[in-house]
Amino acid sequence: MSLTTATPAILESDFYRFQEGLTDQERESLGRLRAYLESEVRPIADDYWARAEFPMQVVKPLSELGMYGAGVPLVRHFENSAVYRGWAALELGRVDASVATFIGVQSGLAMNSIAVAGSDEQQQEWLPRMASGELIGAFGLTEPLSGSDSARGLRTTARREGDTWVLDGEKRWIGNATFADVVVIWAKDVADDQVKGFLVTTDTPGFSATKIEDKIALRGVQNADIVMTGVRVPESRRLQRADSFRATAEVLRLTRTEVAWQAIGIAVGAYEAALDYARTRIQFGKPIAAHQMVQDRLVQSLANITASIALCTQASAMQDAGTGGDEHSAMAKAFATAKMRETVAWCREVQGGNGIVLDKGVARFFADAEAIYSYEGTREVNTLIVGRAITGQAAFV
Repeated sequence: MSLTTATPAILESDFYRFQEGLTDQERESLGRLRAYLESEVRPIADDYWARAEFPMQVVKPLSELGMYGAGVPLVRHFENSAVYRGWAALELGRVDASVATFIGVQSGLAMNSIAVAGSDEQQQEWLPRMASGELIGAFGLTEPLSGSDSARGLRTTARREGDTWVLDGEKRWIGNATFADVVVIWAKDVADDQVKGFLVTTDTPGFSATKIEDKIALRGVQNADIVMTGVRVPESRRLQRADSFRATAEVLRLTRTEVAWQAIGIAVGAYEAALDYARTRIQFGKPIAAHQMVQDRLVQSLANITASIALCTQASAMQDAGTGGDEHSAMAKAFATAKMRETVAWCREVQGGNGIVLDKGVARFFADAEAIYSYEGTREVNTLIVGRAITGQAAFV
């Protein structure tokens, strides 16, 4: 793969040219990423999505492009901003949300867990190998009976026996888990009832991961049901700085805004496909782009994208400045995913009946939007995080 320097043109869908605010180096990095996605990922995305398989051949090139641990000083390719990392998530989402989610799990969730909650020794041991793509990570928080209430309702247990921890429980919807080398497992310590994190290698006796079949969204993502029965983990693989759910919440805060950017990417991908279709589809003797109602849908879609970019740019800038809180990432995720869902529906409508087949470019984004809308905090839960911040009252139960 050629990694020659390339400064990308501003996306047509970046209507207010927000990307011009990036540094030259950041834009050059995005240019390399966009070129790779267009040449190597877009041509195969529909096929892998239809077969519900993940294109493993992208793992190494994406590491060479600096996509794993881009925000982690120990392993990042160059000093960059959260705004840049947001744009990278957008570029990924506009081509293939399954590949974007793979990176979100590898880099945002698994590696950030170690960067946030691991000791210096754990970071040195694990992060460089994950950044290179040598090791694939996953993030085990959600359970069959615990999703939005993970802070209180976690059922996976951790019991200490000398210098060893024994884990028992189940996890569900764990992305990358079918081929991961290590999974960050969050479990409740039976001694103090606090949530702790553990680095569990997938060859550990008592650990199993079974692929979830028959999904209608993010079909390329290999989600798994995990079962742990008497899984023994040494104390050296307990995340040393994770003594409560606060560490888990910090990881989710860092990744939630990038998920919002990914949602914008999905909206952009659908919008670009709908716009191209409208320019070339002839009805009533002219391109449908010349019809007022089609233009209305396209403009509304572009307005949703533009508003979401504006909100997420500021949320990421606040993260860079150290002034962003849970409520800011929560609002970004809730708003951007709601507007994404609305936009992909309008874009599907522009294509009419053709909008439900893969080769017209919208259908995959239309389906994938449903998963992004729910994961990393539903709209309702993120709304309650913001609501607590502005009213001073918690309304979760």
